[in-house]
Amino acid sequence: MMVNKNRPHVLILPEDDANRQLANGFHLEVGSIRQMQVLQVASGWRNVLARFKSDQESDMRRYPHRHMVLLIDFDNQEDPLDIAKNVIPDDLKDRVFVLGAQKEPEDLQRAGLGPPETIGRALARDCREDTNETWGHDLLKHNVTEIARLRESLRQILFPSLGR
Repeated sequence: MMVNKNRPHVLILPEDDANRQLANGFHLEVGSIRQMQVLQVASGWRNVLARFKSDQESDMRRYPHRHMVLLIDFDNQEDPLDIAKNVIPDDLKDRVFVLGAQKEPEDLQRAGLGPPETIGRALARDCREDTNETWGHDLLKHNVTEIARLRESLRQILFPSLGR
């Protein structure tokens, strides 16, 4: 189901199928199908950035209530985050979030956090409950700054019953 573009909403652009499964778990936990949509897999973090530029950048300006999560693998490097932050125009930086596993999402499952959808649900619970049980894992803790921004910006959209 498509989001209502005229109301606050979040689009998630996943790099690969494992990231898509994480996003789906997050979406299932949130439960608000009209406020969140997981887009098609981009097949590589550079393709995530290219699709953001070609498919989403102008729409974000057209729809001021749109927020984006670029869900990528960091491949044990800082380059993807630095490159992504340089691709995002200054006027959109407050509505675009770059998140991902330190190397790849499959490492989270190998570390005993469960299957991807279960991990996604746990990440959503952390956001809703303002905890870091899962986000604080060694393979995810590098996201701390982005998660703080995301919680502040998206909490009302994703978890409206919590209030401010």
